[in-house]
Amino acid sequence: MTERKTVVYPNPQVLAEAVAARTLLTIIDLLAEPNRKRVDIAVTGGTDGNRVFAAMNASPLNDAVDWSRVHVWWGDERFVAADDDDRNAKQAREAWYGALVESGRMPAANIHAMPADTRGAEEIAASPEQTDAVLAEAAAEYQRELIEQLGENPALDIAMFGMGPDAHFASLFPDHGEAEIDDPHVLVAGVRDSPKPPPLRLTLTVPMIVRSKHTWVFTSEERKAGAVKAAFAQRNNPHAPSSYADGEELLWLIDEGAASKL
Repeated sequence: MTERKTVVYPNPQVLAEAVAARTLLTIIDLLAEPNRKRVDIAVTGGTDGNRVFAAMNASPLNDAVDWSRVHVWWGDERFVAADDDDRNAKQAREAWYGALVESGRMPAANIHAMPADTRGAEEIAASPEQTDAVLAEAAAEYQRELIEQLGENPALDIAMFGMGPDAHFASLFPDHGEAEIDDPHVLVAGVRDSPKPPPLRLTLTVPMIVRSKHTWVFTSEERKAGAVKAAFAQRNNPHAPSSYADGEELLWLIDEGAASKL
């Protein structure tokens, strides 16, 4: 396991600006490497994630990135209709990458959103067995896209995750089973009965996450302090799934509130 490095910032806004600057600078540095054709990043949703997107948009570094060579993936997604406000991809499009695509700086093909649920509410309610099959196929579809784009052993350059007050990251929830998937051939999983609504989700698995060159977990506010403490107390703890985070670089970026119980 990689040694965890932690940086503590004064408040949620400074944290967001720091994560944004780190993201943009890392992308710029990676794109400057000889023979480097592209950079692949997985982004997250939620309050902290959307703050980061806003800070990226506002940063002068945003104009220094060759976005035509950046590909965007998701660490997890709510398995709902594509136009549902719960979709991480919709929130990210509105807060960040939509302007890049509309201006022609980022090709739409560089956006690799997780599959959406195309069924109506009645169809979803009528057949739980069908839901299992639909979720499994959606997870397999995203895994196929990762392999088609990044090779037989796909790895992300940057994987960014927020963390909830229950210490979940991506859609890997405490004692729910998905965090403990250790099959290196299972890179994406479906989640049923998520303890946090909506109930159906897709998520990268730990075997996919830990291949990343840079894995960053960021979170803010005192209400997350207990979760941060639990994640730091023991690695690979199914009661605190964010403790499974790993990569070539493992960085936790938190504010003083979230760090208050360390």
